[in-house]
Amino acid sequence: MWKLPQNLLKADSFWCKTRVCSPETGQTETLEQMKPLRIFAALLSLLVLTGCLSSGNMLPTWKVTSIEVNKSDRELILRSYGFPIKRYKIDLGSEPVGPKRQRGDGKTPEGDYHITHVNTQSAFTLSLGLNYPNEQDIQISKAMGVDPGDDIFIHGLPNGYGSAVPDWTNGCVAVPNDVIREIVRIVPTGTPVRINP
Repeated sequence: MWKLPQNLLKADSFWCKTRVCSPETGQTETLEQMKPLRIFAALLSLLVLTGCLSSGNMLPTWKVTSIEVNKSDRELILRSYGFPIKRYKIDLGSEPVGPKRQRGDGKTPEGDYHITHVNTQSAFTLSLGLNYPNEQDIQISKAMGVDPGDDIFIHGLPNGYGSAVPDWTNGCVAVPNDVIREIVRIVPTGTPVRINP
């Protein structure tokens, strides 16, 4: 195998600036030749740092750390440490514009919540409970002299139904049945949920 002269290895030469030199062996590789290896190392580091390698089969899996609901876009986004990993189309309450303020107003809440529990006996296939009303909701509704309501969920379609009209809920966030099954499987209790206008 060809080796570099020792005087070139010691020198801060143009050769060593454009190539990666090994003082032990004298072997060299251009930075361009090392590019695929560097990309692979960067991707592997990203997977390790974000906990994306499952211990069972070493395939990438993402830990869901938050949920974002954008009402105006009718979209629910699962995020992992801020990065969007899944997007789903949604339906809202029958009066989708504006935050929920009282029981029966047909509006979907806006603000910061979290997943409280999984309801496997839901009338809507499966559902994830939200901690609505939160303290802010209670204070606003109290000042208005109204009951803020409760029982707000992310859920599927009614049992026995395969479809529904747009924005058909009483204020919940609805997704197709295959989606709610996936969400329930990968979203842990306590996950923060941000509902935007």
